Amino acid sequence: MVTEAIRLADTGGVGQLSMRRLAGELDAGAMSLYHYVANKEELLDAMIDLVFDEIDLPAGDGDWKAEMRQRAVSARQVLGRHPWAISLMESRTNPGPANLRHREAVTACLRKAGFSVEMAIHANWVLDSYVYGFVLQEASLPFETAEELADMIEDTFVPQLPPDQYPYLNEAAATLAAAGYDPADEFTFGLDFILDGFARLEGQARD
Repeated sequence: MVTEAIRLADTGGVGQLSMRRLAGELDAGAMSLYHYVANKEELLDAMIDLVFDEIDLPAGDGDWKAEMRQRAVSARQVLGRHPWAISLMESRTNPGPANLRHREAVTACLRKAGFSVEMAIHANWVLDSYVYGFVLQEASLPFETAEELADMIEDTFVPQLPPDQYPYLNEAAATLAAAGYDPADEFTFGLDFILDGFARLEGQARD
């Protein structure tokens, strides 16, 4: 039932999900679903828990930067498959076991690396905000590949940029098109920037 609800949300967004529609997809009566969940909010709790379960957990026994990097990369991939979940990831007041395991593992990884409680909280907030924001922005882009972006720059953007009015935008467009620029690469650039910043802060706190 929960897996089917996620499939429906992936297809049409969580706003289109209803107990009646889910029952129809399952070829069951709507009232029969209430034997498994009390209401739609409880269903959403279960759906978000499955989303958390798809994200790689940091083991907490290796290099914290590598583990947190992999966790962020995995979260981006998972939320790319389930973009409807982004607005719900931090809203559940009855988190499920996968949700709690995830948060415990992230906190444990940072604390074992020497982060103070406060710095671990800062790192968690900043990293999650970055991942959620990037996935939202990525989902709204009007192209999917670097090749499509290059064509869009040449056919759509550049004609709207008179060089005398927008010299720097023309320069940027020409550079991006020539380099085969792929915005997807910005994720790891920003992620490494954040992780390096926290590594410096954590090192300073020890000095």
